[in-house]
Amino acid sequence: MFGTSGVRGAVGEAVTAELALSVGRALGAETGTVVVGRDPRTSGATLADALAAGLCECGTDVVDLGVAATPTVARAVPRRGADAGVVVTASHNPPTDNGLKLWDADGRAFGAADCERIAERVRADDPDLAAWDGQGTRRDRSDGGATTAHRTALVAAVDLPDPPRIVVDVGNGAGGVTAAALDEVGCRVETLNAQPDGSFPGRPSEPTADNCETLQRVVANTPADLGIAHDGDADRTMAVDAEGRFRSGDELLALFGRAAATASGVADPVVAAPLNTSLAVDDALAEVGATLARTRVGDTYVAERASDPAVVFGGEPSGAWIWPDAVPCPDGPLAACKLAELVAREGPLAAQVAAAVPDYPIRRDSVETDAKAAVMERVTAAVRDRYDDVETLDGVRVDLDDAWFLVRASGTQPLVRVTAEARDPDRADEVFDEARSLVDDAR
Repeated sequence: MFGTSGVRGAVGEAVTAELALSVGRALGAETGTVVVGRDPRTSGATLADALAAGLCECGTDVVDLGVAATPTVARAVPRRGADAGVVVTASHNPPTDNGLKLWDADGRAFGAADCERIAERVRADDPDLAAWDGQGTRRDRSDGGATTAHRTALVAAVDLPDPPRIVVDVGNGAGGVTAAALDEVGCRVETLNAQPDGSFPGRPSEPTADNCETLQRVVANTPADLGIAHDGDADRTMAVDAEGRFRSGDELLALFGRAAATASGVADPVVAAPLNTSLAVDDALAEVGATLARTRVGDTYVAERASDPAVVFGGEPSGAWIWPDAVPCPDGPLAACKLAELVAREGPLAAQVAAAVPDYPIRRDSVETDAKAAVMERVTAAVRDRYDDVETLDGVRVDLDDAWFLVRASGTQPLVRVTAEARDPDRADEVFDEARSLVDDAR
């Protein structure tokens, strides 16, 4: 029921109002107040209504923020003293999908044990419904100060001596708080796709290089110093440099991690990142005395690791960035402001990458399959027979000394993902082909 990032799937199939009602009832059995928000997807209002109904039926009060960025909702939970939060979102998935992501009282995503507890209540289908006079109330706080509080925190988190020119591609999502915060700190801001629209007419929700071609052209052909792109709920941020080049998530992870490690004052700073992170990040962090701790793939697992006091930053190359001293969840708007600060203080993004991050060839691809569990079982058996250094923390990762590859099932889509890297391009191609053939043979 719950994947690596909450409940997510096609509306009317995996995700229905009935499911949202059941999750609301399950969560309502153990909470007194829950903050609810949603991204602008067309199906979001219906699902939020059903979720709120389930919560209220069980005596839980609902603070409804309406359309708001996922990190805005997560931040609002502890600020309001609520017991939990729920965002109705499918994050970067297409408009046909939606989902539910749950947050604890500290604004941290529910871990595996918490999700399983809610799933068990849903499966039991025995809700603890309140009497007629014990129902919870639903308070509409569509503004309610949550976005204002988020913007205020963003402004306080950065110091820009020479604010840059920035183009923000909101992606028709809920991340408009980014442009507002950057404007308040003195940046000259232009926006793309700033009107919330759950059908994502401007571009697909996921901020990939292919989906951000317009942003790249605009930045390249204007005086802009930086381009920012969000997904639908603004928990992800990717970037374009002043020349219009889309920068990889590994490059951003290395820059964010180095900056956090240098500023932390921690003796042996650690950066948390998933198994599919580039070797270039390890080498870039080592130059500033930091090390990389690898986790399972998924921002929930990165966030769990980031709760360790030694961890000064956590991130995923997909664009989820966590500053644990600020907020225990991915905060796309905060990442945008931190990037603006890096450019203001350290100069052009391209020059920073060239100076600090090695350029190692990494190959990534996805294989569609409706039987990903069976495919992974066969791949795992083949890998164990063939290789010595095998890690099965999340999927199957093989260390070949001069290279590595990872095969893992997506937690949110019917895909098996293949990643391979080496310090030499030909070797990277060779290892990738080797890994891809394992998946093809297992299909």
